[in-house]
Amino acid sequence: MKILLLGAGGFIGANLTERLVRDGRHEITALDIDREKLDDTVKSGELNYIEFDIRKGDEKLEELTKEHDLIVDLVARANPSLYVSNPVDVFRLNFIENLKIADFCVKHKKRLLQFSTCEVYGITAAKANGLSSAEHPQPFIEDETPLIMGPVKNHRWIYACAKQLLERVLHAYGIEYGLNYSIIRPFNFIGPRIDYLPSEQTGNPRVFSHFMNALLYGTPIKLVDGGVNFRAYTYIDDAVDCIVRIIDNPNGCCDRQIFNIGTPENEVTIKQLAHKMIEIFDKHFRKPGDPTPEIINVSSEEFYGKGYEDCDRRIPNVDKARTLLGWKSEHDLDSVLFHTMKYFVDKHRAKQKEAVAV
Repeated sequence: MKILLLGAGGFIGANLTERLVRDGRHEITALDIDREKLDDTVKSGELNYIEFDIRKGDEKLEELTKEHDLIVDLVARANPSLYVSNPVDVFRLNFIENLKIADFCVKHKKRLLQFSTCEVYGITAAKANGLSSAEHPQPFIEDETPLIMGPVKNHRWIYACAKQLLERVLHAYGIEYGLNYSIIRPFNFIGPRIDYLPSEQTGNPRVFSHFMNALLYGTPIKLVDGGVNFRAYTYIDDAVDCIVRIIDNPNGCCDRQIFNIGTPENEVTIKQLAHKMIEIFDKHFRKPGDPTPEIINVSSEEFYGKGYEDCDRRIPNVDKARTLLGWKSEHDLDSVLFHTMKYFVDKHRAKQKEAVAV
Protein backbone atom coordinates (compact mmCIF):
# COMPACT_ATOMS: atom_id res chain seq x y z
CA MET A 1 0.00 0.00 0.00
CA LYS A 2 1.22 3.53 -0.80
CA ILE A 3 0.76 5.77 2.24
CA LEU A 4 1.01 9.57 2.28
CA LEU A 5 1.72 11.01 5.74
CA LEU A 6 0.92 14.70 6.12
CA GLY A 7 2.47 16.38 9.17
CA ALA A 8 4.90 13.48 9.50
CA GLY A 9 7.55 15.56 11.27
CA GLY A 10 5.58 16.10 14.48
CA PHE A 11 5.71 14.01 17.64
CA ILE A 12 3.09 11.44 16.63
CA GLY A 13 4.01 11.60 12.95
CA ALA A 14 7.72 10.94 13.51
CA ASN A 15 7.07 7.93 15.71
CA LEU A 16 4.44 6.55 13.33
CA THR A 17 6.64 7.08 10.27
CA GLU A 18 9.56 5.35 11.96
CA ARG A 19 7.36 2.35 12.83
CA LEU A 20 5.91 2.05 9.32
CA VAL A 21 9.35 2.26 7.71
CA ARG A 22 10.71 -0.32 10.15
CA ASP A 23 7.82 -2.70 9.39
CA GLY A 24 8.64 -2.42 5.70
CA ARG A 25 5.19 -3.46 4.50
CA HIS A 26 4.21 -0.21 2.79
CA GLU A 27 5.65 2.48 0.54
CA ILE A 28 5.81 5.64 2.65
CA THR A 29 5.90 9.28 1.58
CA ALA A 30 6.27 11.77 4.44
CA LEU A 31 5.52 15.50 4.18
CA ASP A 32 6.22 18.29 6.65
CA ILE A 33 7.86 21.69 6.95
CA ASP A 34 10.45 20.37 9.45
CA ARG A 35 12.28 17.03 9.37
CA GLU A 36 14.29 17.30 12.61
CA LYS A 37 12.36 14.53 14.39
CA LEU A 38 12.52 12.42 11.22
CA ASP A 39 16.25 12.82 10.57
CA ASP A 40 17.29 9.28 11.49
CA THR A 41 14.46 7.77 9.44
CA VAL A 42 15.26 9.97 6.44
CA LYS A 43 18.95 9.06 6.65
CA SER A 44 18.03 5.36 6.50
CA GLY A 45 17.22 5.87 2.82
CA GLU A 46 13.97 3.94 3.14
CA LEU A 47 11.67 6.97 3.34
CA ASN A 48 10.57 9.41 0.67
CA TYR A 49 10.56 12.73 2.53
CA ILE A 50 9.26 15.93 0.92
CA GLU A 51 9.60 19.32 2.60
CA PHE A 52 6.16 20.76 1.99
CA ASP A 53 3.69 23.24 3.46
CA ILE A 54 0.09 22.24 2.68
CA ARG A 55 -0.89 25.92 2.79
CA LYS A 56 1.31 26.65 -0.24
CA GLY A 57 0.70 24.14 -2.97
CA ASP A 58 -2.78 22.78 -3.61
CA GLU A 59 -1.89 21.39 -7.03
CA LYS A 60 1.04 19.38 -5.65
CA LEU A 61 -1.05 18.21 -2.69
CA GLU A 62 -3.80 16.97 -4.98
CA GLU A 63 -1.29 15.20 -7.19
CA LEU A 64 0.23 13.40 -4.20
CA THR A 65 -3.21 12.45 -2.91
CA LYS A 66 -4.07 10.94 -6.29
CA GLU A 67 -0.84 8.89 -6.30
CA HIS A 68 -1.40 7.22 -2.91
CA ASP A 69 -3.85 4.66 -1.52
CA LEU A 70 -4.16 6.01 2.03
CA ILE A 71 -3.81 9.60 3.23
CA VAL A 72 -2.87 10.00 6.90
CA ASP A 73 -3.55 13.59 8.00
CA LEU A 74 -1.63 14.65 11.10
CA VAL A 75 -1.46 18.36 10.22
CA ALA A 76 -2.49 20.46 13.22
CA ARG A 77 -1.76 23.33 15.56
CA ALA A 78 -1.94 21.40 18.84
CA ASN A 79 -0.74 23.74 21.56
CA PRO A 80 -3.08 25.37 24.11
CA SER A 81 -1.10 28.59 24.24
CA LEU A 82 -1.67 29.09 20.51
CA TYR A 83 -5.43 28.62 20.93
CA VAL A 84 -5.37 31.76 23.04
CA SER A 85 -2.71 33.82 21.27
CA ASN A 86 -3.40 32.87 17.61
CA PRO A 87 -6.96 31.53 17.42
CA VAL A 88 -7.60 32.51 13.77
CA ASP A 89 -4.46 30.76 12.56
CA VAL A 90 -5.39 27.71 14.63
CA PHE A 91 -8.82 27.59 12.97
CA ARG A 92 -7.49 28.10 9.47
CA LEU A 93 -4.96 25.29 9.70
CA ASN A 94 -7.03 22.81 11.69
CA PHE A 95 -10.20 23.20 9.64
CA ILE A 96 -9.81 25.07 6.35
CA GLU A 97 -6.48 23.56 5.31
CA ASN A 98 -7.45 20.09 6.49
CA LEU A 99 -10.79 20.27 4.69
CA LYS A 100 -9.14 20.56 1.30
CA ILE A 101 -7.32 17.28 2.00
CA ALA A 102 -10.69 15.63 2.59
CA ASP A 103 -11.98 17.20 -0.64
CA PHE A 104 -9.07 15.70 -2.60
CA CYS A 105 -9.77 12.30 -1.00
CA VAL A 106 -13.41 12.52 -2.08
CA LYS A 107 -12.46 13.56 -5.60
CA HIS A 108 -9.95 10.75 -6.09
CA LYS A 109 -11.73 8.12 -3.97
CA LYS A 110 -8.92 7.70 -1.43
CA ARG A 111 -9.18 6.44 2.12
CA LEU A 112 -8.47 9.11 4.75
CA LEU A 113 -7.12 8.54 8.24
CA GLN A 114 -7.84 11.82 10.02
CA PHE A 115 -6.27 12.73 13.34
CA SER A 116 -8.63 14.66 15.57
CA THR A 117 -8.31 15.25 19.32
CA CYS A 118 -9.84 14.18 22.62
CA GLU A 119 -10.57 17.88 23.12
CA VAL A 120 -13.64 17.53 20.87
CA TYR A 121 -15.39 16.19 23.97
CA GLY A 122 -14.81 19.53 25.68
CA ILE A 123 -15.81 19.65 29.32
CA THR A 124 -17.60 16.83 31.11
CA ALA A 125 -21.35 16.79 31.58
CA ALA A 126 -20.68 16.93 35.31
CA LYS A 127 -18.85 20.26 35.03
CA ALA A 128 -21.48 21.61 32.62
CA ASN A 129 -24.09 20.91 35.30
CA GLY A 130 -22.09 22.43 38.15
CA LEU A 131 -20.95 19.08 39.57
CA SER A 132 -17.51 17.71 40.36
CA SER A 133 -16.09 15.45 37.65
CA ALA A 134 -13.94 13.83 40.35
CA GLU A 135 -17.14 12.63 42.03
CA HIS A 136 -19.02 11.96 38.78
CA PRO A 137 -16.57 10.33 36.35
CA GLN A 138 -17.78 10.17 32.74
CA PRO A 139 -15.95 7.92 30.27
CA PHE A 140 -15.90 9.45 26.80
CA ILE A 141 -17.48 7.07 24.24
CA GLU A 142 -16.84 7.85 20.57
CA ASP A 143 -20.37 7.54 19.20
CA GLU A 144 -22.41 8.41 22.28
CA THR A 145 -20.89 11.13 24.47
CA PRO A 146 -22.15 14.69 23.79
CA LEU A 147 -19.48 17.18 22.80
CA ILE A 148 -19.70 20.17 25.18
CA MET A 149 -17.67 23.33 24.59
CA GLY A 150 -17.28 26.39 26.78
CA PRO A 151 -18.64 29.85 25.88
CA VAL A 152 -17.41 31.75 22.80
CA LYS A 153 -15.52 34.27 24.95
CA ASN A 154 -13.23 31.41 26.00
CA HIS A 155 -11.64 31.17 22.57
CA ARG A 156 -9.36 28.37 23.76
CA TRP A 157 -12.12 26.11 22.37
CA ILE A 158 -11.49 27.20 18.78
CA TYR A 159 -9.11 24.26 18.32
CA ALA A 160 -11.60 21.72 19.62
CA CYS A 161 -14.43 23.30 17.61
CA ALA A 162 -12.34 23.26 14.40
CA LYS A 163 -11.55 19.59 14.89
CA GLN A 164 -15.14 18.76 15.80
CA LEU A 165 -16.45 20.55 12.72
CA LEU A 166 -13.96 18.67 10.54
CA GLU A 167 -15.20 15.38 12.01
CA ARG A 168 -18.80 16.32 11.24
CA VAL A 169 -17.93 17.22 7.65
CA LEU A 170 -16.13 13.90 7.18
CA HIS A 171 -19.19 12.11 8.50
CA ALA A 172 -21.36 14.02 6.02
CA TYR A 173 -18.91 13.28 3.18
CA GLY A 174 -19.20 9.60 4.05
CA ILE A 175 -22.98 9.74 3.81
CA GLU A 176 -23.28 11.88 0.68
CA TYR A 177 -20.11 11.10 -1.27
CA GLY A 178 -19.01 7.70 0.01
CA LEU A 179 -15.76 8.95 1.56
CA ASN A 180 -14.01 6.13 3.40
CA TYR A 181 -12.46 7.63 6.53
CA SER A 182 -11.28 6.67 9.98
CA ILE A 183 -10.91 9.28 12.74
CA ILE A 184 -8.49 9.04 15.66
CA ARG A 185 -8.97 10.94 18.91
CA PRO A 186 -5.63 10.82 20.79
CA PHE A 187 -5.67 11.02 24.58
CA ASN A 188 -2.45 12.60 25.86
CA PHE A 189 0.28 10.65 24.10
CA ILE A 190 3.76 11.17 25.54
CA GLY A 191 7.16 9.67 24.85
CA PRO A 192 10.54 10.44 23.28
CA ARG A 193 10.55 13.45 20.93
CA ILE A 194 7.45 15.06 22.45
CA ASP A 195 7.73 18.83 22.21
CA TYR A 196 10.85 20.58 23.51
CA LEU A 197 12.04 22.06 26.78
CA PRO A 198 11.22 25.77 27.24
CA SER A 199 14.71 26.54 28.60
CA GLU A 200 16.16 25.26 25.31
CA GLN A 201 13.66 26.77 22.88
CA THR A 202 11.18 29.63 23.07
CA GLY A 203 7.50 28.74 23.23
CA ASN A 204 4.95 27.15 25.50
CA PRO A 205 4.89 23.34 25.14
CA ARG A 206 2.66 20.81 26.87
CA VAL A 207 2.66 20.17 30.61
CA PHE A 208 5.11 17.24 30.62
CA SER A 209 7.80 19.36 29.00
CA HIS A 210 7.31 22.18 31.50
CA PHE A 211 7.65 19.77 34.42
CA MET A 212 10.66 18.05 32.83
CA ASN A 213 12.27 21.44 32.29
CA ALA A 214 11.79 22.25 35.97
CA LEU A 215 13.51 19.03 37.04
CA LEU A 216 16.51 19.62 34.77
CA TYR A 217 16.87 23.41 35.00
CA GLY A 218 15.29 24.30 38.34
CA THR A 219 12.49 26.47 36.94
CA PRO A 220 9.26 26.44 39.00
CA ILE A 221 6.74 23.65 38.54
CA LYS A 222 3.64 25.71 37.80
CA LEU A 223 0.29 24.14 38.64
CA VAL A 224 -2.29 25.96 36.52
CA ASP A 225 -5.38 26.64 38.65
CA GLY A 226 -4.01 24.25 41.26
CA GLY A 227 -3.46 21.30 38.90
CA VAL A 228 -6.81 19.72 39.81
CA ASN A 229 -7.78 18.67 36.28
CA PHE A 230 -7.28 15.08 35.16
CA ARG A 231 -5.35 13.54 32.26
CA ALA A 232 -4.77 9.92 31.23
CA TYR A 233 -1.36 9.37 29.64
CA THR A 234 -0.53 6.87 26.89
CA TYR A 235 2.96 5.85 25.80
CA ILE A 236 3.63 6.71 22.18
CA ASP A 237 4.67 3.13 21.26
CA ASP A 238 1.30 1.82 22.48
CA ALA A 239 -0.52 4.54 20.57
CA VAL A 240 1.40 3.85 17.36
CA ASP A 241 0.61 0.15 17.65
CA CYS A 242 -3.10 1.00 17.65
CA ILE A 243 -2.71 3.45 14.77
CA VAL A 244 -0.96 0.80 12.66
CA ARG A 245 -3.87 -1.57 13.28
CA ILE A 246 -6.28 1.12 12.08
CA ILE A 247 -4.13 1.62 8.99
CA ASP A 248 -4.24 -2.13 8.30
CA ASN A 249 -8.05 -2.03 8.69
CA PRO A 250 -8.68 -5.79 8.95
CA ASN A 251 -11.83 -6.78 7.05
CA GLY A 252 -12.75 -3.10 6.74
CA CYS A 253 -13.59 -2.90 10.46
CA CYS A 254 -12.30 0.69 10.66
CA ASP A 255 -14.31 2.08 7.75
CA ARG A 256 -16.09 5.28 8.83
CA GLN A 257 -15.25 4.66 12.48
CA ILE A 258 -14.01 7.00 15.19
CA PHE A 259 -11.46 5.60 17.65
CA ASN A 260 -10.38 6.82 21.05
CA ILE A 261 -6.75 5.88 21.69
CA GLY A 262 -5.87 6.21 25.34
CA THR A 263 -5.14 4.48 28.64
CA PRO A 264 -7.85 5.13 31.23
CA GLU A 265 -5.84 3.24 33.85
CA ASN A 266 -3.14 5.91 33.67
CA GLU A 267 -5.37 8.76 34.79
CA VAL A 268 -3.86 11.29 37.18
CA THR A 269 -4.41 14.91 38.17
CA ILE A 270 -1.84 17.43 36.96
CA LYS A 271 -0.78 17.98 40.56
CA GLN A 272 -0.31 14.23 41.04
CA LEU A 273 1.65 14.14 37.77
CA ALA A 274 4.07 16.76 39.13
CA HIS A 275 4.71 14.78 42.32
CA LYS A 276 4.99 11.52 40.38
CA MET A 277 7.62 13.00 38.06
CA ILE A 278 9.58 14.35 41.03
CA GLU A 279 9.46 10.92 42.66
CA ILE A 280 10.69 9.13 39.51
CA PHE A 281 13.41 11.72 38.91
CA ASP A 282 14.68 11.44 42.49
CA LYS A 283 14.69 7.64 42.34
CA HIS A 284 16.25 7.07 38.92
CA PHE A 285 17.95 10.20 37.60
CA ARG A 286 18.93 12.71 40.27
CA LYS A 287 22.62 13.50 40.62
CA PRO A 288 24.38 15.69 43.20
CA GLY A 289 23.96 19.32 42.25
CA ASP A 290 20.74 18.84 40.32
CA PRO A 291 18.25 21.64 41.14
CA THR A 292 15.17 21.06 43.26
CA PRO A 293 12.24 22.90 41.68
CA GLU A 294 9.65 24.81 43.67
CA ILE A 295 5.98 23.94 43.12
CA ILE A 296 3.77 27.01 42.76
CA ASN A 297 0.16 27.71 41.80
CA VAL A 298 -0.66 30.08 38.95
CA SER A 299 -3.92 31.10 37.33
CA SER A 300 -4.77 29.91 33.83
CA GLU A 301 -5.02 33.54 32.67
CA GLU A 302 -1.53 34.26 34.01
CA PHE A 303 -0.10 31.15 32.32
CA TYR A 304 -1.99 31.06 29.01
CA GLY A 305 -3.67 34.44 28.71
CA LYS A 306 -7.25 35.67 28.69
CA GLY A 307 -9.74 33.37 27.00
CA TYR A 308 -8.44 30.08 28.38
CA GLU A 309 -10.58 27.31 29.86
CA ASP A 310 -9.43 23.77 30.55
CA CYS A 311 -10.88 20.34 29.93
CA ASP A 312 -11.61 19.13 33.45
CA ARG A 313 -11.34 15.39 32.84
CA ARG A 314 -10.62 13.08 29.91
CA ILE A 315 -11.43 9.43 30.53
CA PRO A 316 -11.11 7.47 27.28
CA ASN A 317 -13.43 4.56 26.72
CA VAL A 318 -11.37 2.30 24.43
CA ASP A 319 -13.78 -0.64 24.08
CA LYS A 320 -14.01 -0.11 20.33
CA ALA A 321 -10.25 -0.42 19.80
CA ARG A 322 -10.13 -3.46 22.05
CA THR A 323 -13.10 -5.17 20.38
CA LEU A 324 -12.42 -4.40 16.72
CA LEU A 325 -8.62 -4.37 16.80
CA GLY A 326 -7.61 -6.46 19.81
CA TRP A 327 -5.53 -3.54 21.10
CA LYS A 328 -4.62 -2.49 24.62
CA SER A 329 -1.90 -0.37 26.19
CA GLU A 330 1.10 -2.18 27.62
CA HIS A 331 2.66 0.63 29.70
CA ASP A 332 1.44 1.76 33.11
CA LEU A 333 1.90 5.36 34.23
CA ASP A 334 5.26 4.80 35.95
CA SER A 335 6.63 3.10 32.84
CA VAL A 336 5.29 5.83 30.54
CA LEU A 337 6.91 8.56 32.61
CA PHE A 338 10.19 6.73 33.19
CA HIS A 339 10.85 6.06 29.50
CA THR A 340 9.84 9.56 28.44
CA MET A 341 11.87 11.23 31.18
CA LYS A 342 14.91 9.07 30.42
CA TYR A 343 14.94 10.36 26.84
CA PHE A 344 15.13 13.98 28.02
CA VAL A 345 17.57 13.25 30.85
CA ASP A 346 19.94 11.44 28.48
CA LYS A 347 19.81 14.34 25.99
CA HIS A 348 20.45 16.85 28.78
CA ARG A 349 23.40 14.89 30.20
CA ALA A 350 24.90 14.57 26.71
CA LYS A 351 24.68 18.35 26.23
CA GLN A 352 26.35 18.89 29.59
CA LYS A 353 29.23 16.61 28.58
CA GLU A 354 29.63 18.44 25.27
CA ALA A 355 29.72 21.79 27.05
CA VAL A 356 32.43 20.56 29.44
CA ALA A 357 34.45 19.14 26.54
CA VAL A 358 34.37 22.45 24.70
